[in-house]
Amino acid sequence: MNANSAAELAALDAVGQAALVAAGDLTAAELLEAAILRVEATRRLNAVITDLFDRGRAQAAELDRSGVLRGGGAGPVAGVPFLLKDLGASLAGAPEAMGSRALRGYVAGESAWIVERYLDAGLVVFGKTNTPEWGNHCTTEPSLFGATANPWGPDITPGGSSGGSAAAVAAGVVAAASGGDGTGSIRVPASCCGLVGLKPRRARTSFAPGAGHGLEGLVNEHALTRTVRDSAALLDVVAGSAPGDPYSAPAPAGPFLAAITESPAAQRILTTTASPFPGPATDPEVSAAVESAAAALAHLGHHVEAGAPTVDSDEVADAIAVLHTVSNAQLHALATEVLGREPTEDEFEPSTWVMVREGFRTTGVAYAGAIAAVHAQTRRFAAGMSGHDVLLVPTLLTGPPPYALLDQPRGTTRAFFDVEFATTGWTTLANVTGWAAISLPLGTTSGGLPIGVQLMARDEAVLLQLAAQLEIALPWGDRRPAVWAGS
Repeated sequence: MNANSAAELAALDAVGQAALVAAGDLTAAELLEAAILRVEATRRLNAVITDLFDRGRAQAAELDRSGVLRGGGAGPVAGVPFLLKDLGASLAGAPEAMGSRALRGYVAGESAWIVERYLDAGLVVFGKTNTPEWGNHCTTEPSLFGATANPWGPDITPGGSSGGSAAAVAAGVVAAASGGDGTGSIRVPASCCGLVGLKPRRARTSFAPGAGHGLEGLVNEHALTRTVRDSAALLDVVAGSAPGDPYSAPAPAGPFLAAITESPAAQRILTTTASPFPGPATDPEVSAAVESAAAALAHLGHHVEAGAPTVDSDEVADAIAVLHTVSNAQLHALATEVLGREPTEDEFEPSTWVMVREGFRTTGVAYAGAIAAVHAQTRRFAAGMSGHDVLLVPTLLTGPPPYALLDQPRGTTRAFFDVEFATTGWTTLANVTGWAAISLPLGTTSGGLPIGVQLMARDEAVLLQLAAQLEIALPWGDRRPAVWAGS
């Protein structure tokens, strides 16, 4: 595989690459070697922080030898190179530092259920992507591995916590990479990097074998992609529950990849450009992108109305802060176990240390109160959406933010999230409520940077159908960042 051929493949999505293998035009091994060339050509992005090239080569060779990829019977993404986020996507025997110096020597003892599903679908795993410490930040600037660069510009963050995955996909290194989302960690990098980022509804996927859920149900796992059909195909791969899960999402009516070939019934869409949290007004260019999407949806026959559900933003912010302090205290315990001693303060980033210290002091009563507040605000949000099917809002309230904004200590965990929410706005409400949410690259700033627009609904199928309609009405597929592996 030469550099020119590798560059040409960069423009294909995962379904398109798999089709080449199924037709016998390329092998999985050839696709992988092309992806490795693209990793090497974009090292300056610092998106891939763990090379698993030999592991990927062995898997691709075995897939090619078995013959299961020919004819497409192995599935729509079989044989495609794939990267795992270095958090929440454990691969047995592979390093998993989770962006933390305290876990720099940690090796996963077992694979996450979702990773097993990826492997069963024939995705060829050959590396891991950068992430902030324990996924705490909506930017990817860990002191352990260094900042990941946004392919669109040197001065803007790729977002986080799935920033390494987003940068790799945006630059054409791979067609798709895994991500996780606790307050926007798939959708924020999708907005910053001009990608499709779907956060599934709560319990659509499993946290087996290590946990029942993450952050009391706030966290969901999925992927960053450039096309809607890739997002749908990958959701088909991971949708479902594992034995022993505490709860599960209702089974979809059919495959998500099939659903996007059908137009949805006319949806009742509520839309606003204002934030649910106090802070600066939404950037006018972001508002314009949302309004353009609203006009396109109305033209497609959907019923679009101005308005939005309300929540007690103070209660939401307090609850999110408490849940994160306890989560960080729990991860401190993991670091203690891995190191065989208590980690020291200088082994954590300053904002993490603030959360850890608060977690040590958080009472059981406060934790239970945070869970109750999340549930109460979910009911308030749902009541506000009564009579409507979909919420259309900004993904970020600004264009892609600069570095050194969303990872800085603010004295308290609550103050940290006040700064985050002044930029991210609506993203965390999808995590709180458990609703599905998707960010689509429907706008650009006057400087040519991506702007994400977000749709929320109770289920993923209608979001993917609307996304497929908007992908045609307001296409983004020909946009390329400054750093593009297909150059």
